[in-house]
Amino acid sequence: MFYTVIDILGTIAFAISGVLVAMEKKLDLFGVIIIAFVTSIGGGTLRDLLIGNTPVVWMRDSTYVITILSTAVLAILFVNQLKYFRKSLFLFDTIGLGLFTMIGIEKGLEFGLLPVMCIALGTITASFGGVIRDILCNEIPVIFRKEIYATPCILGGLSYFLLQQLPIVDAYAYIGGVLVVIGLRLLAVKFNIRLPNIYRTT
Repeated sequence: MFYTVIDILGTIAFAISGVLVAMEKKLDLFGVIIIAFVTSIGGGTLRDLLIGNTPVVWMRDSTYVITILSTAVLAILFVNQLKYFRKSLFLFDTIGLGLFTMIGIEKGLEFGLLPVMCIALGTITASFGGVIRDILCNEIPVIFRKEIYATPCILGGLSYFLLQQLPIVDAYAYIGGVLVVIGLRLLAVKFNIRLPNIYRTT
């Protein structure tokens, strides 16, 4: 139940993120709702399609659709008030990032994939909704140009498999992977840590 609650909170945070970006781009009502959907479920949908887990999860469980639609409508109505909660939304987004990373990894393990493939699925689940959002909004995806976003997912997934080699309960390894993602994401933002840009100056 705890993980389900955090999963829903992460979905809500991603949906609000999509609404805010879409409204900054001055999209119409339909466009705002679509961007909220792809931000929340885009990564999980891509993951399920890659591993052949169809119908994808949000088609089997209406909770996600209802949550995203309700959140999008409320975010549109109270968009001016949301600016006061940006720090809380960032925290929920970060928690969702960690949890969605591990959800993707667990899906990969269910299908008997190698650890490196599982980590890739975890990263896709957690971050590619934002990639799709930015592409649809005609932006270079933020994970490729500004904040460290996908890197904590990769390192958190790696930590999970390393912790599994220790004589500890598997649930502790799961929680440890989530905490690594959250911790690295918070540190990267707090200290403005970014990967170096590769470009030539003339």
